[in-house]
Amino acid sequence: MMNLLKPSLVLLSAATMLPAYANTLDDAKAIQTQTNAASASSQRTIDKSSAAAMELQSEIEQLSEEVKNLSVYRDHLASLVVSQESEISSLQQQIVEINQTRQGIVPLMYQMIDGLQTNLSQDKPIRLTAREDRIEKLKALMPRADVSDAEKYRRILEAYQIEMDYGSKLGIYQDKIQLADNDVVEADILYLGRVALIARNLNATKYWSWDQKQQQWLSVESGNKADLDTAFNLANQQIAPTLLTLPVSLTKAEAK
Repeated sequence: MMNLLKPSLVLLSAATMLPAYANTLDDAKAIQTQTNAASASSQRTIDKSSAAAMELQSEIEQLSEEVKNLSVYRDHLASLVVSQESEISSLQQQIVEINQTRQGIVPLMYQMIDGLQTNLSQDKPIRLTAREDRIEKLKALMPRADVSDAEKYRRILEAYQIEMDYGSKLGIYQDKIQLADNDVVEADILYLGRVALIARNLNATKYWSWDQKQQQWLSVESGNKADLDTAFNLANQQIAPTLLTLPVSLTKAEAK
């Protein structure tokens, strides 16, 4: 009887232990599963952290390169600022010099116009009307704000050049002359530099020569008509260049 009970007790103990063992195994599997899940989660976290670290490293490197470039650009701008400050200083100095030049050039231009006026009053009346008009236009030009000083100066120099040309050219033009008896005559007027100044009425029947000493037009003898007509034809480019015989309009001082 005792022998039969022992196997039964063993079987009963085994049967009793099987559920407990199964529970333990399930717990172990659950723990293993949880461990694996935690490990996988940790790995994913590590992977994400690694990727984030690499991205951060890349951003740091990119920012470092940008900082380097910005440093170069900053130095470039600093050099530009220095250069611009130097240029501004130079321009300011130039402005000062220009203002000083203008302060000197404006009175000079007025003096030059006065010089033209004085020369006209003392000179032979060559193209008198045109010269008077030119001087009046220069006087009217000077106070105009819409015309630069450079342009004003250029026109004054141009007027001086025209005055110089009168002294070296053969020319002809039409104008009115006032005779000694105050008669006013429309005439063709010929000039050879400032050496000769001859007037001829429009129908080519009367001639006058300017006398600089007496400051008036004097009648020319008809015997000189052929020579005078030759001069007028040459001035009008109607004949080839030739020698001219003309009464001169020089003072003793000019003839020396």
